[in-house]
Amino acid sequence: MVAMNQTQGWPVPTGAPTQRAPLAPMADTTTERRSQADALHALVLHQLDEDQAQDVVSIALEGKSSIADYMVIASGRSTRQVASMAGKLAERVKTAGHGACRIEGLPAADWVLIDAGDVVIHLFRLEVRSFYNLERMWGFGEEDVSATAGHA
Repeated sequence: MVAMNQTQGWPVPTGAPTQRAPLAPMADTTTERRSQADALHALVLHQLDEDQAQDVVSIALEGKSSIADYMVIASGRSTRQVASMAGKLAERVKTAGHGACRIEGLPAADWVLIDAGDVVIHLFRLEVRSFYNLERMWGFGEEDVSATAGHA
């Protein structure tokens, strides 16, 4: 049997409980997402170190931009090295369970952009990097820009 709610006119099943069951506490998804972003960031930095990237710089973007939590900028000595680093990095991110990366600029390999979600990676040839100077554009202050490796 169905009765009508007196104030709203909605059908209310008779015999139905009038109170809802308490909701289970939600997991802290913000902390979990931050942990995943930090793990991805560490993986990116480790892989760039393994591939002998030069002048690796990491910029924390959390709270300053919604595009990612980190931006990593690195250089390679040649287009071949830049393309190789990009391919290895994208594969490593995928096999680590962070999903597939979107890659732009791989055919020319002067400037390759890798969007790994919470971490955006820019790989440059040295000459191209000095021309665009992304560190200055995105480095919101010296305390936010950290040189994480400096292979010369």
